[in-house]
Amino acid sequence: MRALITGGAGFIGSHIAERLVAEGHEVVVYDNLSSGRRENLSGFAANANRLELVVADVRDAAKLAECAAGCDVIFHEAAIVSVPYSVEHPQETHDVNIQGTLNVLQAARAGGVRRVLFACSAAVYGEDPEMPKRESMRPSPISPYGVEKMCGEMYLQTWAKLYGVETVSLRYFNVFGPRQDPRSPYSGVISIFVDRALAGTSPTVYGDGEQSRDFVFVSNVVDANLRAATTPGASGRAYNVGCGHRTTLNDLLAMLGRIVGRDVAATYAPARAGDIKDSLADIALARAELGYEPAVGVEEGLARLIEFERKRRSA
Repeated sequence: MRALITGGAGFIGSHIAERLVAEGHEVVVYDNLSSGRRENLSGFAANANRLELVVADVRDAAKLAECAAGCDVIFHEAAIVSVPYSVEHPQETHDVNIQGTLNVLQAARAGGVRRVLFACSAAVYGEDPEMPKRESMRPSPISPYGVEKMCGEMYLQTWAKLYGVETVSLRYFNVFGPRQDPRSPYSGVISIFVDRALAGTSPTVYGDGEQSRDFVFVSNVVDANLRAATTPGASGRAYNVGCGHRTTLNDLLAMLGRIVGRDVAATYAPARAGDIKDSLADIALARAELGYEPAVGVEEGLARLIEFERKRRSA
């Protein structure tokens, strides 16, 4: 299989690339390196015959079309993923997250790509109080980012119906793991908490800490992507990708304290605009149709991340 991964030098994209290269597939990593990093590919870039890095932006439709030609699958991970940033810069995030996705779909259609996998988000559910979140629920995003992801998902469904390009949308919940840069505005709360804990400083919690998330370790997300790329009959569908368990930020701090062997005290600040209070995935559909099963739980994933960070810092 030959795969194109937009955002392939980023956090999730680089893990997908690593798995595909390890399994013997040819991979084209497409990334403008605004948040992705060459170092994320360094551990497996030695397989130069199976990995190519193209430094370009998803807003460059011509370059995307050139890179998509001859590919079997596109994993579309490229995006501006910060909710607060989308609130402050809606035009820029629109251009990357909506126009960029349309460019990917146009390139897939022109290049004869079999299937496109889209990194969607739990942000499409907004503040609907019903828990857990099911794919059949009416989307109700409360941020430009959520709107942009919902729009991308609708484009995918339309492409599958009109043009015969197979598409699958994966609604990521709160993904965490190695290579998530805690200094980036796009970073998740866990990477920031781990960075502060290992530095001996206090992490900041926006709100009272009782807001909850469905945290999912990155290896589970990679598995969901590979299953979605190959499962017959999945085209045109959307699937939640989480663990199916809710963890509060205060719970997370307690887990972190157990792993590092000391209390991790937070500094509490006002809640941020656009952030939702609670989030929990119903993953029954992904289990039933993709055979997806999250193998790594939150505390185990947190321990793996801390081990990775300690080794990286000592090196």
